[in-house]
Amino acid sequence: MALLNIENLTIDFGSTSERVRAVDQVSFQIDKGQSFGLVGESGSGKSVTALAIMQLLQKQAKIVSGKILFNDKNILESGFEEIRKLRGNNISMIFQEPMSSLNPVMRCGKQLAEIICLHQGISKKEAKNQAIELFKQVKLPRPEYIYRSYPHQISGGQKQRVMIAMAIANKPDLLIADEPTTALDVTVQKEIIQLLKELKDSFNMSLLFISHDLGVVSEIADDVAVMYKGRLVEQGKMKLIFTNPQHPYTKGLLACRPPVDERPGRLPTIDEFIQENTVDIRKTAQINKTARLRRHKILYEKEPLISVQNLEKKFVLKKPLFRKVSEYVRAVDQVSLDVFPGETLGLVGESGCGKTTLGRSILRLIEPDSGKILFEEKNILKANYSAMKRARKKINIVFQDPYSSLNPRMSIGYAIMEPMQVHRLYKSKKERKQKVFELLEKVGLKNEHFHRYPHEFSGGQRQRIVIARALALNPQFIICDEAVSALDVSVQAKVLNLLNDLKKEFGFSYIFISHDLSVVRYMSDRIMVMKDGKIIESGEADKIYYNPQTEYTKQLIQSIPSGI
Repeated sequence: MALLNIENLTIDFGSTSERVRAVDQVSFQIDKGQSFGLVGESGSGKSVTALAIMQLLQKQAKIVSGKILFNDKNILESGFEEIRKLRGNNISMIFQEPMSSLNPVMRCGKQLAEIICLHQGISKKEAKNQAIELFKQVKLPRPEYIYRSYPHQISGGQKQRVMIAMAIANKPDLLIADEPTTALDVTVQKEIIQLLKELKDSFNMSLLFISHDLGVVSEIADDVAVMYKGRLVEQGKMKLIFTNPQHPYTKGLLACRPPVDERPGRLPTIDEFIQENTVDIRKTAQINKTARLRRHKILYEKEPLISVQNLEKKFVLKKPLFRKVSEYVRAVDQVSLDVFPGETLGLVGESGCGKTTLGRSILRLIEPDSGKILFEEKNILKANYSAMKRARKKINIVFQDPYSSLNPRMSIGYAIMEPMQVHRLYKSKKERKQKVFELLEKVGLKNEHFHRYPHEFSGGQRQRIVIARALALNPQFIICDEAVSALDVSVQAKVLNLLNDLKKEFGFSYIFISHDLSVVRYMSDRIMVMKDGKIIESGEADKIYYNPQTEYTKQLIQSIPSGI
């Protein structure tokens, strides 16, 4: 018997004169106890479909036609009170953006305890105990500390796990998971998927799992539907779709992830599959392998561009009044590394291991407690303001979240131009503007985008804008901090190709930070594995991947979704 049955759902957005069809005649059903995968890129209509089930669509959305039957009752005809009782109790949802879904001025534990009290009618003390136990279930470190922490005090992956705990708190009949593992590292992703499987089996719960990654969906879904431009283009058993896809879009989704058994010179994109202009990956991989062997012979004969020595950074966890600090965490613990000219050094590890803190400490966006950072044989930790300003012309960063790192009130053209003005590059505004046009072209955008604002672009386009801004000062060294972790696999392929193309053209050196070891391996010459603030393993990328020396690295590799 179907728990959820969606029939010919059609949803439009916009004004009466200009409407955009976001969901077009979508139909599928989910049985009791079934796992159903809904796959597609950003803008394909996946999340809009999920929000329609929860009756959380924006005011400008209009359901043109169709039915959403839950236990044979049409949700679209239910009143406000009926929907309110359904949400969180019978149907629950893990939202894609944890930071915008959590109350920033309320402790994480209190938010979870509030939900438990509201639906279960138990005491605050019992709710707190349940909340801490749920935090343990979703593998949050130091659950008591997380309970009393505010959202801004924990990592992106930890915030997502708080959201998952909130969604499963009342054991709903249907759990909608909208990109629940996008911001998580592969080991936690595997644990969360396993947890969702166990919950589904224990409580005979149905699961609608939404993702852009067919590899991840294959780990959990029985059946799958593929969405493209608001329509379902392919639907069926997961194993059949994965092993024998029929639609070019589905083939592209499967092909554009970095392969685990090869290292192609470039990744194919979905556009190439739709245009039936696919790349011979094996041929490209063989050429790339030969070039890589030649490259390794000369790469490390030069002096390092950047040398980090015994870097350390501690954060206070607890500071009692009128007493010394009693609790702190070593986010970066005596880390040493070298980055050579033209090299891509991969830095991989789970959320909270210290990757981002290390990257920002190297640029002195976070001030380290001790150590040395030698750039062009000068210790930039001792550099004064003007010397550091000069150094920042040559070193830059691409942040994880492109939206929060762009000024929403500044057009993207002026955002890219701003570093040139600060550092007084080029003589006139006209020359700077021309340079911006060149950079926009480099990253695959157009001149007419100059006067548009960040909210007018997709996530992938915003990431390209941030990359263009990082290139504005012609740097020698760029840190890519989870630069593709939140992107669709198809957009991720384009950005990775772009970074490699720019590296070949300008000879950049990168530190490429990610929790996804398959992406890091594809991009990197060397890999360093980080755990609890320390570098526990390092070496040539393929050697680390095929012959890991530590159990932690083996666990990271085994957690990569392998598909069916």
